[in-house]
Amino acid sequence: MSGNPVRLWCLVGLVLATTDACSTLLPTPTQTPLQHTLDGAETPTKLSASVTSAGNPLPPESPTLLVNPSRAAAGFDSKRMIYQRSTHQLEYFAHHEWIDTPTRMLTPLIVSALEHTRSFHAVITGPSSVSSDLALDTEVIRLQQYFDIHPSNVRFTLHAYIVNETTHRVVKSRLFDVVVESPTENPDGGVIAANQAVQMVIGQLANFCSESAKER
Repeated sequence: MSGNPVRLWCLVGLVLATTDACSTLLPTPTQTPLQHTLDGAETPTKLSASVTSAGNPLPPESPTLLVNPSRAAAGFDSKRMIYQRSTHQLEYFAHHEWIDTPTRMLTPLIVSALEHTRSFHAVITGPSSVSSDLALDTEVIRLQQYFDIHPSNVRFTLHAYIVNETTHRVVKSRLFDVVVESPTENPDGGVIAANQAVQMVIGQLANFCSESAKER
């Protein structure tokens, strides 16, 4: 049975319009953020010759060091990658993030570097019930990429404290601050620069802790 052509075209138009309207109501798929690591793959940790004594026996008085989990200043204890385009205004990349918080990725890198100094009888990751002579507390002050200058760079600032576990007093403290130029003007370049900055600071931190072990 044939129908009215005008009526059929009206029905087709109505179906298409309804389909188009429904499609606009459906949620648009979100892009999964690319995840990046702080693993020191870009540059090896550099330790001074005075603290790289692999193969040499440890002095009998070498202390045991407890490395407490790193803390972070407000705004930096997150997997979100921070950048800055104007003073006093922090922003976050929409499609790039750290695979874990920088503080959680930082602690094992610190422990590994300290073990390679061979300045300690043992390096223990806290919290731990094992007794120790010294404790290392660290706080990430900033880890961010700056686009308000050209070329952009990444700045990593870490505050470290060496604490005497017997007296609970701070033996030494130091602020480490490193700026590394980004090879490209995008998040990927920032990741490379961040890894380099972190490894530079960890090398300085390892030397600092080794000196503290000798001076205690």
